[in-house]
Amino acid sequence: MSGKIEVYGDSISGNCYKIQLTCAQLGIEHVWRELDLMQGAARTDEFRAMNPNGKVPLLKLADGRYLPESNAIIYYLADGSALFSGDRYARANILSWMFFEQYSHEPYIATARFIVRYLGNPPGEQANLESKRPGGYKALKVMNNHLANNDFFANDSYSIADTALYAYTHVAEEGGFDLGKYTNIKTWFRRVESQAGFIPMKA
Repeated sequence: MSGKIEVYGDSISGNCYKIQLTCAQLGIEHVWRELDLMQGAARTDEFRAMNPNGKVPLLKLADGRYLPESNAIIYYLADGSALFSGDRYARANILSWMFFEQYSHEPYIATARFIVRYLGNPPGEQANLESKRPGGYKALKVMNNHLANNDFFANDSYSIADTALYAYTHVAEEGGFDLGKYTNIKTWFRRVESQAGFIPMKA
């Protein structure tokens, strides 16, 4: 990958952490542009000119093109590396878990964390917060069952499928999810954290 890329993000966002972790593990140099989401930094006219959806993370390529959406970004960064490799089926298997993360996991676990961590767990959001519990625990059960017989999520090796799922799962308790009985997930945390180039999420 030629030229230095730029990443616009919020360091305590799980979706943004995916990019930081992928860059660290692949040795990709980049410029980090920190945005204060709660102050509306992603909703300015300037930022919306780069990403009309007004969300981070956002990748700016050396040639000036932009790429939004966390899982699309880590796919772009990892394509051709050991983090996204294998035959056609193996690569699709990685993507299937990344789609699971965005459709069946993130809307519950990440949203609950947002209510608690970003919004301060206000009384007016309690019903919304509790509505996230069934879907979040369903996703955790799927993950825990899979990890009973697998060290990683796809193809018996660490990949960006693990990166995508680790980002918000390892901080799920910040959103009120009890991980106590999900022992396979906790063991998987340690496997992820032992990978070369691993960096923790900023507090």
